[in-house]
Amino acid sequence: MRYLPKSPAERDRMLADIGAASIDELFEVIPAEYRFTRDLDVPRQQAESEIISYFRAAGAKNATDYASFLGAGAYRHYRPVIIDSLVQRGEFLTSYTPYQAEITQGTLQAIFEFQTMIAELTGMDVANASMYDGSTGAAEAVLMAMRVTGRHKAVVAASVHPEHREVLHTYLKYREMPTALVGYETETGRVDLAALEAAVTEETAAVLVQSPNFFGVIEDIPAIAEMAHKKGALLIVSIAEAVSLGVVKPPVEADIVSMEAQSFGVALSYGGPFCGVIAAKEQFLRQMPGRLVGQTVDRDGNRGFVLTLSTREQHIRREKATSNICTNQALVALMATIFLTVYGKEGIRELAEHNLAKADYAARTLAAQPGAKLLFTGAPHFHEFVLRTEEAPAAWSKRLLDEKIVGGIELSRWYPELKNATLWCATEVVTREQIDAAAKVLAAAPVEA
Repeated sequence: MRYLPKSPAERDRMLADIGAASIDELFEVIPAEYRFTRDLDVPRQQAESEIISYFRAAGAKNATDYASFLGAGAYRHYRPVIIDSLVQRGEFLTSYTPYQAEITQGTLQAIFEFQTMIAELTGMDVANASMYDGSTGAAEAVLMAMRVTGRHKAVVAASVHPEHREVLHTYLKYREMPTALVGYETETGRVDLAALEAAVTEETAAVLVQSPNFFGVIEDIPAIAEMAHKKGALLIVSIAEAVSLGVVKPPVEADIVSMEAQSFGVALSYGGPFCGVIAAKEQFLRQMPGRLVGQTVDRDGNRGFVLTLSTREQHIRREKATSNICTNQALVALMATIFLTVYGKEGIRELAEHNLAKADYAARTLAAQPGAKLLFTGAPHFHEFVLRTEEAPAAWSKRLLDEKIVGGIELSRWYPELKNATLWCATEVVTREQIDAAAKVLAAAPVEA
């Protein structure tokens, strides 16, 4: 009954209770020019069978059989079927915030295991499960550094994901916390260390870099950490591609790590929900946003789990809260936990190596086509690379789509200096045949008369 409209008799009773003779009388306080007086222009009502047929036909239009070389912070990886089988169990799917530890041990244990795995992967001491995604995690990490240091300036690398930088700008816009943007080296794609050193001062609270960065390049984290720490600033390393930690040395020199864990079994789902996380050194524990789950024992000595730290404004005085994050993304974090458990340590390494090999083959194959050139070859990459073509990307993108292939993303929208440059990604789900087919299309540029 909750979804059915009110009957005329029910409406009349409601109007009588509030003292109105009709619907028109109820709304006569609203000027006539602002009232909607005609019928809604919507299709006629449909039977359930018609609605199902409509959505099946609409779903068939989805391009599910296209090969995709898109990356840029949202990555296609194989999702083991066991993930959805477990997260759709009622104990997990319908549960809310685990305030009552005695009836939410499963959820609390899942969060605890997630935190443990993330701490091991990132090389940090503690981790939470409370960020909406990697972009808000990076912004919250900067605010955390400002609380720790008592300073109010940040230095951000231009090679950090542009949309993450936009979210950070939104967070800091009305806080009077200025940021300095540091460019990248044209040969390597890494942050310009000389410019970075000049930008970091005794007023800098945080240095934010990404590795692998937006161009897929691995940054020199030890050198960056030394520059930041020399001036008393904290180093924040953002990781947009969590699978990279299977082969890339974790940023143990960092003070805070912000990571997007979407690659760990979380479906792209047209943009979310994703799985953000912050990990940090133990001395910064009490300035971490969100919540942390800890392990304890009950009075009989049995192992148990509880919310150990909840520095949110829902729990403590608003002026003492570290953030207003109001969810712990527990269900999405559970997906990542299952993914990591299924793969295990060796499996994650093998997965990362597979991605590395696919990207290497794709980069060499595409760059071998006429008019194509790899950029930023002076530093190691993970599974993304930048390709510049003589032909405008819009032209070959259309030819690729005709062959059911989605090519790389054009970079000039964020980096005007990178004209005709595109960011390509090759994960384990991209096949050798698809790479060869994309190369064939790139090679088929029309010959000028």
